[in-house]
Amino acid sequence: MRIAVAGVTGLLGSMVAEQARSRGHEVVPMARSLGVDVVTGEGLEDALVGVTAVVDVTNVGTMKADASVAFFEQATRTLLAAEQRAGVERHVALSIVGVERAPYDYYAGKRAQEQAIEAGGVPWTILRATQFHEFAAQVYAMAKAGPLHLAPKMRTQPIAGREVASRLVDLAESPALGGYVELAGPREESLNDMVRAWARASGHRGWMPSVGLPGPLGKAQRDGALLPDAGAEIGSETFAEWLDRTTGTA
Repeated sequence: MRIAVAGVTGLLGSMVAEQARSRGHEVVPMARSLGVDVVTGEGLEDALVGVTAVVDVTNVGTMKADASVAFFEQATRTLLAAEQRAGVERHVALSIVGVERAPYDYYAGKRAQEQAIEAGGVPWTILRATQFHEFAAQVYAMAKAGPLHLAPKMRTQPIAGREVASRLVDLAESPALGGYVELAGPREESLNDMVRAWARASGHRGWMPSVGLPGPLGKAQRDGALLPDAGAEIGSETFAEWLDRTTGTA
């Protein structure tokens, strides 16, 4: 099967492409750096020739609601319109567990993306996943006050990125559900503990104060609104196991 991966150069996109190829599928890589722009539509017509399914894991580097909504709405509508013209059979997109309960800041764009997919004309499935184990390293790099690294407070049930990628390929191989699948890791963790553990495993020995992020999204992160529902699918690799596998130090 011919599967197009939008956002293929990102962390998860590369995992999706690797997983799809390992199953014998032909992968069409789509990213602006590769001449395919899902916002403007450049290169989409040629990229989607003969494609059966599109997996959309595109992302935008902003926490501002307006910028996030603008990107995800435009990219999704452009991509879906091109898919319709090309006769793509199904559209699989990655979203976030709890996004409908906390449609703020960056999450506002992800919720807008979901709504655009629901209103579009291509059969669809949306996978809502919790934060990845890899999120700890990203937060360590981004959450800083001058030279000081911060450990943001958040209740989460994180999952390994490779398990999310595998499930996305499962859904690309299957008939569209016209609905949502929820996927989470095996147990609840504290993000500030995760960030500190990743920092220690990477050699950091400095003080890392725990901080609560401001605003409604910060509140949702702390009060458990972004934890999975009872019917969620549950992955297998814990954060400690992932940390040991990737750094050798749990």
